[in-house]
Amino acid sequence: MNIQLVWLVPVLPLVGFLINGLFRNSLSKGLTGIIGSGTILLAFVISLLIFGQVRQEGFEGTVVTLFDFISVGKLHIPFAFQVDQLSTLFLLIITGVGFLIHLYSTSYMHEEEAPHFARYFAYLNLFVFSMLLLVLGANFIILFIGWEGVGLCSYLLIGYWFKNLDYGNAAKKAFIMNRIGDLGFLIAVFLMINQFGSVTFSEVFAKASTAKIGVLTAITMLLFVGATGKSAQIPLYTWLPDAMAGPTPVSALIHAATMVTAGIYMIARSHVLYDLTPVTQGVVAVIGLLTALLAATIALKQNDIKKVLAYSTVSQLGYMFLGLGVGSYTGAVFHVMTHAFFKALLFLGAGSVIHAMGGEQDMRKMGGLRKWMPVTSMTFLLGCLAIAGIPPFSGFFSKDEILSAAYSKNPVYYGVGLFTALLTAFYMFRLFATTFSGKFRGTHEQEHHLHESPSAITIPLIVLAILAVVAGFLGIPAALAPNAHWLERYLEPVMGESHVAEVAHGTEIGLMALAAILATVVSLMAWFRFKSKPELGEPSGFGKVLANKWYVDELYNAIIVKPLDLLAQLLVWVEKNIIDAIVNGVGRLVQYSSRQLRLLQSGQVGGYVLLMVVGILVLFLVELFVKK
Repeated sequence: MNIQLVWLVPVLPLVGFLINGLFRNSLSKGLTGIIGSGTILLAFVISLLIFGQVRQEGFEGTVVTLFDFISVGKLHIPFAFQVDQLSTLFLLIITGVGFLIHLYSTSYMHEEEAPHFARYFAYLNLFVFSMLLLVLGANFIILFIGWEGVGLCSYLLIGYWFKNLDYGNAAKKAFIMNRIGDLGFLIAVFLMINQFGSVTFSEVFAKASTAKIGVLTAITMLLFVGATGKSAQIPLYTWLPDAMAGPTPVSALIHAATMVTAGIYMIARSHVLYDLTPVTQGVVAVIGLLTALLAATIALKQNDIKKVLAYSTVSQLGYMFLGLGVGSYTGAVFHVMTHAFFKALLFLGAGSVIHAMGGEQDMRKMGGLRKWMPVTSMTFLLGCLAIAGIPPFSGFFSKDEILSAAYSKNPVYYGVGLFTALLTAFYMFRLFATTFSGKFRGTHEQEHHLHESPSAITIPLIVLAILAVVAGFLGIPAALAPNAHWLERYLEPVMGESHVAEVAHGTEIGLMALAAILATVVSLMAWFRFKSKPELGEPSGFGKVLANKWYVDELYNAIIVKPLDLLAQLLVWVEKNIIDAIVNGVGRLVQYSSRQLRLLQSGQVGGYVLLMVVGILVLFLVELFVKK
């Protein structure tokens, strides 16, 4: 296939958005689903054909310029797409996982009325289009357009059930917190224009080594601020768990294939800048590690099945940023890929459970679902094994690569990262045991309606489960098999040679064995602990702190939201009692003056003669005293 036709990949979802959006009142649900899912499937097929050309040996990447976008003086910004190994890999992830989520949605959202069903698919198509634009952009402006697009779509989809005030508030929270990060991104782009006179990747990266270290550090720090918002890192992470207000397939799309991986992609794409700024790399690693640990501790005591998975996503994103911070860009991208598979699987599996439970999300009211939902149970177990880092599932290989790079950089990073991985194994098998094992704890009515989900739901689960099992073999470490890391070789034209200090093979195998054994032991501990005695009561002591998410939301409300509310109330008072009073006072003065002056026009000749005489006297007095 001609690579110049890469523009078809984002255009197809855009066409789906336009058709479903403009004709939502006249399309049937079946036709809506075919259009929404079919456009993503076609985009995936085209992405596969492009991938076939890009993976050929010697392909160095190409830029497809569509038209001149901005031209002001010496600044020229084309609307162009970057087709290389990194962008093509993300195309496959976005369109592949995106199609499975669309297919799943045709069944999961079937109870929606036809116009709202079409509105949902229109938003979903627009979401995929925006993410494709983001990863294909050949410069930071096109990337930023897609960046803003996924932010808008997250707002529309999180608040899809807009009549629910809480859902609307969650959508606004996501939108506002993302705007905070986006401001940092935008300032970084302005600094690039000032420093390099360009925002095109190739030109910026070629000139980066000649720039002052202070300017480069400012640019990379500001880009990271943007990434903390989009990819939910400390301190801008609290929007992501609240994003669970949207339909479950939306949660899967946000957490697995789009949006939250945007920050990872942007930093991986900008790795040339980050390699030149070790201070920023250190900040990225520390923030990522702290986010991974904080979110993992919170997930330990959540009882909402989707909230556990949401904090799991925040924690896994922290792992990816740890990888970026220690220079393991390939490891971070590898974990993006494996995470897309097992996290989409877990969210869609949770959706299958919620669907069977009639909308119930509290794990304490579940239990024993394996009996009624064997396919969902088995695929969910495979997802848990993958995210827990149990070999030979995919999460084991991608986590190991990041932990190995962290060990070579700083053993403390490795220790905290390993502890966080063990927490992940614990809370995921707590979730699995509480949901699928033991006795059913719901109502008799719920038990009566329990059943396995239809094939439109289970088929995506099976496909994702297979990918979650086998995807790790694309990145087998050199310590186990030399030259077996296919993904590293594939991304080398973009990422260059790794700058991570090599760990002795014996040491690396030892670290892998330690992580695998501990993760297995912790997983079994959680399984045996919670299958017989699930936590049904309210947490107490330190568990209450974790259940309340370290009270971070309350802290933000106290130090940010409430002061801003008070300032807003003060400004409202000033506007009503001072500004409005002045404006209204001027109006009343004009009205009063006009009423009084109107009395002078009485229509009586004698009155007019008197006024003439008074006027003449005034003129005489002015002539006599003022001009003298």
